[in-house]
Amino acid sequence: MTFPFEALTACGAELEEEASANDAQAAFPSEGMGRLRELGVLSASLPHTLGGQGFGTGQQNIIGLLHLLRLVGQGSLALGRIVEGHINAIRLIACYGTPDQLARAAADVHDGALFGVWVTEGTTPLRMEQVDGTIRLRGEKIFASGARHVTRALVTARTHDETTRMLLVTLDDGRDVSPVFGGLSGMRGAETGRCDFGAMTLPPDAVIGQEGDYLRQPEFSAGAWRGMAVALGGIERLATLLRLQLAERGRAESPAQQARIGQALIATETAYLWTRKAALIVATQDGRDAGDIVATVNLARIAVERAGLDVIELVQRGLGLSAFTRTNVAERLIRDLATYLRQPAPDETLCEGAAWFTHRDLPRMEDMR
Repeated sequence: MTFPFEALTACGAELEEEASANDAQAAFPSEGMGRLRELGVLSASLPHTLGGQGFGTGQQNIIGLLHLLRLVGQGSLALGRIVEGHINAIRLIACYGTPDQLARAAADVHDGALFGVWVTEGTTPLRMEQVDGTIRLRGEKIFASGARHVTRALVTARTHDETTRMLLVTLDDGRDVSPVFGGLSGMRGAETGRCDFGAMTLPPDAVIGQEGDYLRQPEFSAGAWRGMAVALGGIERLATLLRLQLAERGRAESPAQQARIGQALIATETAYLWTRKAALIVATQDGRDAGDIVATVNLARIAVERAGLDVIELVQRGLGLSAFTRTNVAERLIRDLATYLRQPAPDETLCEGAAWFTHRDLPRMEDMR
């Protein structure tokens, strides 16, 4: 059975419509998530042996996963963020968990569970303590995407000796969740919030992997390509809106506007090529230097960010004030994309990639087969 990419493409308009309708209230896109679940998007990352498509848990089908994420991103970046977090959690369990833990996760996915990865510390960092055969938690996570809807959260917690472990936490409806202070201007549908884990207890088998696994390279940095794929979908959609709206107004023949359209197309293709390169180097990582993988993905991340920011500027200049009106889907998409592109430590990421390749060549696409 192959993944229904045509059906996913066809539902892009309804995902976009729900994203716009929900934006003002920062409401979670429940209908869109239900539609994606029906299409098998949430189970696609599972291995074939566990009822999935093998998208993301291994090194095969990487390009299929890229296509899936960009299509979701074209319809809704907020949904794309939730789906990417779900896939990230499954990937980490597959990489570092036991076969039984992965099998249980797969069963949960087939039963409708939504996974997420929450690692950003709040005022009170999340800590774990082993007492009487159980794990007790105290502390919080902030910027937790899907805070009220994720039912299986993969979190990082500090131990008494200040090492970091991964835990898979089953969440119920009684969780203590509050919005991000002040709220976010974009990606509002992702329902990003703060979750307090105080007084929660877990069984010993909630621990995933060994100490330090979450930050282990190249997996820690290499996974950023999936976020690029979601952003790519938003960039593609925004460039399309520029072309369509200029044509509708009869302004697409203006030389200045044609130049903007051309620049937007160049930026979009640049984002695609760098995202594909990052995905392929992850897919062909066996036998490669981990530094090559990390540095390539780091440079790709900055290239995609730059392409997205360029397209945002081109759309705002090309459409003028209409790009700032709430009734224009481009206005929301610009806010969502600008927020989504704001990943941590961009300067450090760029400098690390540049330093690595100062005295060695960047891997070529033709070698990634």
